[in-house]
Formats: sequence, structure tokens, C-alpha cells
Amino acid sequence: MSERAVRVDTTSQVPPYEQIRAQLAALIRTGRLTEGERLPTVRQLAADLDLAPGTVARAYRELEAAELIRTRRGAGTRVAALPSEPHAHDAHQLGTLARDFTSAARALGAGTEDILTAVRNALNSDPASSPARLDSAADGPRTAGASVKVTGVRYGLEQQT
Repeated sequence: MSERAVRVDTTSQVPPYEQIRAQLAALIRTGRLTEGERLPTVRQLAADLDLAPGTVARAYRELEAAELIRTRRGAGTRVAALPSEPHAHDAHQLGTLARDFTSAARALGAGTEDILTAVRNALNSDPASSPARLDSAADGPRTAGASVKVTGVRYGLEQQT
């Protein structure tokens, strides 16, 4: 069974709800989460990440607005069918993600060429054949960790500080 992680870095300038939203959106858009798969409840994910339920609820609301998930009373929150038309990207959000990535890479001691090589490799990899595991032992310190079983998919849910 593959393991995927939704992580929150409390030292990032990106708000926690946006980190959750972006990671779940990426999992859905790359097909790692498929239509109909059930997500943890707001309360469960908030507890696992040691966040306020409102933080997770906001991420879920934004995913619903983007039509990536749907929540139905009694049926829970599930991945929706992908829209047939491609989504437009947010240039500001892309810039923020790039700055966060380069800052984290530099903190690991990576130089410009290493960072560019990593990005090129990520762009050239086939998401269907790449490992589903999104975390690694070199990601840095963790203060809390938990796992949640979600429709046949195991999620490692971790908070970084």
C-alpha cells in the first residue's frame, strides 16, 4: 500500500489552510486521489495535524469551490470527478510555491544547479509512474505525526515546525 503525506510547515509564510488545499489539489489533479475516494473528516484531519478545525474546513471549502471535492451529509467528503477543461494557474500562488521550495532547498544546502535539476526531473517525471510517497526522512524535524486510513490509501499526516 502506498503512503502519501499531507504536511503543514508552521514556519512557512504560506497559511496552513493553503498548504492543505494545495497538497490535496495536487494529489487530485495528478490522479493520486481518484474520483470517489473519501477524505478524512474536517475534525479528524485537524486533530491529526494539530490544527483548528476551521483551518481544515477552509481548505475543504476552497477545494469544493474549485469543484475538486464534494461533501454530502452522511456520505462524507469525497474526491469529485476532474473537470474536463484544464484549470488556469494562479501566478502569485505559483511564485509563492517556488519561493518556498527554493528556500527549503537552500536550507538543505542545495545550490542553484541542484535546485534546477530537481525541478527539471520533477517536471519530466510521469506522475503515474512516480512514487506516491510524498515525504522523506530528510524533510526535517517533526513535532507531531499521525496516520489516517482513507479509502484504501494510507496517509501520513505530519506537522513540521
